[in-house]
Amino acid sequence: MNETRYVQTNMTEEARADFANAPLRQKIKEALLRRILSGRYDAGERLVELRIAEEFGTSQGPVREALRELEATGLVTNIPRRGTYVSEVMGEGLREIYTVRGALEEQATRIATKQRACDLDLLQREVDLMHQSAVAGDIHGVIEHSVTFHRSIMEAAKNRLLLNIWQSLQIETRTTITMLVEGLDLVEIADSHQPIVDAIRSGDAEEAARVAREHQDYFERLPVPARSRAP
Repeated sequence: MNETRYVQTNMTEEARADFANAPLRQKIKEALLRRILSGRYDAGERLVELRIAEEFGTSQGPVREALRELEATGLVTNIPRRGTYVSEVMGEGLREIYTVRGALEEQATRIATKQRACDLDLLQREVDLMHQSAVAGDIHGVIEHSVTFHRSIMEAAKNRLLLNIWQSLQIETRTTITMLVEGLDLVEIADSHQPIVDAIRSGDAEEAARVAREHQDYFERLPVPARSRAP
C-alpha cells in the first residue's frame, strides 16, 4: 500500500513497528485521509467498501468503521442505499472545530485545575511519549499520545456534558488531518503541550485555562490541508 509506505518513510524501526501494530481501522482511515486530501479521490467519487477491503486484504468491517469516522468529520457523506461519497467541500470546518474545542478545553482545564483533579504524572508521561514519537517521526504515536493527554484533562473535569461534546468532535481523526499539514514540526507540536502541564501544576486555574485555549488557537491558525482534484 503506497500510503502505508509513505507514512513510514521517515520513521525509525521502532516507530515502524508501532505503526504496524496500529488497529487496521486506523491504518485504513489514515490511508483514505491521504487519498482524499491529496486529490487521488475526486470530490463526489464513490468509495466502495468491498473494493477497499479487497485492496487492504481485510473484511468490510474495518473499512466500514474507518468510513464512519471520516463521515463524522464531513470529509465523506453516506447516502442511504447509494453508498459513501467524497464530500464536495472541505471548507473551514477544521478551523471551526478548533474554535469549539478550544472553548471546551479551556473550561475543562479551569475546572480540573481548581479541583486539582488532573493526574500530573500521567500528563507528563504523555508529553514525554509524544516527544519521543516526534523525534522518531512517528505521526501515529504523536496523535495517540496527544489524544490521551487532552482526554485525561477533559475526564478530570468530571463534567459529562463537556466530555460528551468534546468526544463528538472526532478528536483523533481531526488531529490526524491536522498532522498532514506539510512542513509541520512534530517535535514543536509535542513540546507545545508542556506549558499546559506546567500551568496546571502551578494551581493557577485562570492561567492554565488561558494556556489551554492558546494551545488550540495555534492549531486554528495552521493552514488547512488543501484538497486538490486529481489531474
